[in-house]
Amino acid sequence: MKIANLILKNPYFLAPMAEVNDIAFRLLCKKAGAGLTWTGMINPLSKQKLCLDDKPALQLFSTSTSGIREFIKKYEKKVALFDFNLGCPAKTARRMGFGSFMHNKLAMIEEILKTMRESTKKPITIKLRKSSEALKIIKIAEKYCDAVTIHPRIQQQGYSGQPDIKFAEQIKNQTNLPVIYSGNVDAKNANLFLKKFDAVMIGRTAIGNPNIFAELSGNKIKLNFQDYLKLAKKYKLPFAQIKFQAMNFTKGISGAKKLRKQIIGMKTLEEIKKLEI
Repeated sequence: MKIANLILKNPYFLAPMAEVNDIAFRLLCKKAGAGLTWTGMINPLSKQKLCLDDKPALQLFSTSTSGIREFIKKYEKKVALFDFNLGCPAKTARRMGFGSFMHNKLAMIEEILKTMRESTKKPITIKLRKSSEALKIIKIAEKYCDAVTIHPRIQQQGYSGQPDIKFAEQIKNQTNLPVIYSGNVDAKNANLFLKKFDAVMIGRTAIGNPNIFAELSGNKIKLNFQDYLKLAKKYKLPFAQIKFQAMNFTKGISGAKKLRKQIIGMKTLEEIKKLEI
């Protein structure tokens, strides 16, 4: 799998997820076998904890070009690529006019992508949703970007309902850019999507489950929360974030509800260390 001059070991990517994709979780997914990991979206004024072992796709959101050049210069050496978010359906995005609520601002989208392209030699990608303007955005992206991710749900669906896979196929058929598919990808269907698209993004299925990348990539490694905890301590992540991830790692295990109640009451790392998840 290639995105411009970036050679990736496989086409199984960790999707950008706010709060979930901290540096420790990204590194864990990478160790498990993810071909590329994404940060959660940040604006050009935000700070992001990165390291050279991490080298993620850094996703930014903005409604103007302000600060983008400086942002890219600051992080360029520590990222694999820069991604522009045109897919977020959250209330905050609606209030501020970014993400999927920006699809009708074609001139501004082009100005931002042009600024990004002029600011770096690293690959540039976009992530967008199904909309009446999506194909127009793709044509703009072809001038400046090296790949596109399509999540074929409309803005109003959020993450519910069925994604429109035929719409994603339409995008794939109308662009020469590599197309990354996002939306309800799991271990059972990931390789089916790869028959139609160049790569897949795995989001909610990967929460608390980095081993999905080991399963897909054929990696024999088996990781758990204790592996996450070691990385979280190394990178000095906040205790509240560690507790949040501990809750995620209870997903699918016996007695998960009871265990989550116990985690909520924990106040020290010593208590967290004793978790067998």
